[in-house]
Amino acid sequence: MARNYLVLEDGTVLEGEAFGTDKPDFGEVVFSTCMSGYQEALTDPSYQGEILMLTYPLVGNYGIMDSADQSDGIHVRGLVVREYCKEPSLMYGGRTLDDFMKAHGIPGISGIDTRELVIKTRSKGTFKGAIINDEARIPETLEKLRTMPAPSEANLVAEVSCKRPYEVASGKDVTVGMIDCGTKKSIVDQLALRFNVKVFPYDTPAQEILDAGVDGIMVSNGPGDPSHPDIVRTVVRTISDLSSHKPLMGICYGSQLMALAFGGSTYKLKFGHRGSNQPVKLDGKVYLTSQNHGFAVDGDSLDGTGLEVNQININDGTVEGVKHKNLPIFTCQYHPEASPGPLDTMFLFDRFGRMMEAER
Repeated sequence: MARNYLVLEDGTVLEGEAFGTDKPDFGEVVFSTCMSGYQEALTDPSYQGEILMLTYPLVGNYGIMDSADQSDGIHVRGLVVREYCKEPSLMYGGRTLDDFMKAHGIPGISGIDTRELVIKTRSKGTFKGAIINDEARIPETLEKLRTMPAPSEANLVAEVSCKRPYEVASGKDVTVGMIDCGTKKSIVDQLALRFNVKVFPYDTPAQEILDAGVDGIMVSNGPGDPSHPDIVRTVVRTISDLSSHKPLMGICYGSQLMALAFGGSTYKLKFGHRGSNQPVKLDGKVYLTSQNHGFAVDGDSLDGTGLEVNQININDGTVEGVKHKNLPIFTCQYHPEASPGPLDTMFLFDRFGRMMEAER
């Protein structure tokens, strides 16, 4: 039985059974509390640069389905689980998680006490880590972890955004433009059910988007630090330039970028929100939401910006959405399209549609 080692920057070394590729990789170790949806998480571009640990103890039992992919490949740099299923249900085709990860060159480790590691992460914050298969390389791996920059210090959006504009023509009356910071396929799908969709790379100038004839702009989810200089110089400036011309909606990373564009600030959370049962209060009601983010908007920084907090996380009081006091602009820090997770807030896409129709 092949063995892998999970090495953390604080010197922790955990040994477990290897699956996936035998190629080592480095990243920031984060955890998700989803009980299903591992394929959606693996292929979510927002996980770029991260080693994902799943708290649900059994992973891979229903196999892999092409329809669940959220992008063209796996974006996590490694997967950590308590137990992975080697013989998944044949109901969905029987393709194994192991084969899927090998095909995309991603290492995994099972047999880890994920409960202990989650407690460690919640108390001390996220760690840089690596999954390796050679015990003799643990000392040099540890040295690299202690000296390497955090993955979020790179422009991860540039790695996952589309390289050229594309269109999804649905024969609708309203056309939405999307600034792709690493969008999930399910967001594009939900938009395409309601509107024509024109998708633009993250660094597309505002005038090019306006010249495309869109009725509103969606700013997508994405990975990394929203205050990265390359992001501020491109998409944040673009949002600022667009804000007085068209209705805007931001999802997850897009919510953080919207706050920055109006003069607010963001900060890194201790261990982030990743799961499908995060409670959010909106308009006097509490909704269960799907989330995947490691940064948040500083609510106090919005004074005088024109934005106001209109949604909060019930668990810790962090900002889960903002709206503009005068302009047709709003955001949500969570994923209304789910995939995986609850569909409680799917109505936000329709709210955005009504907003665009009112401004036409």
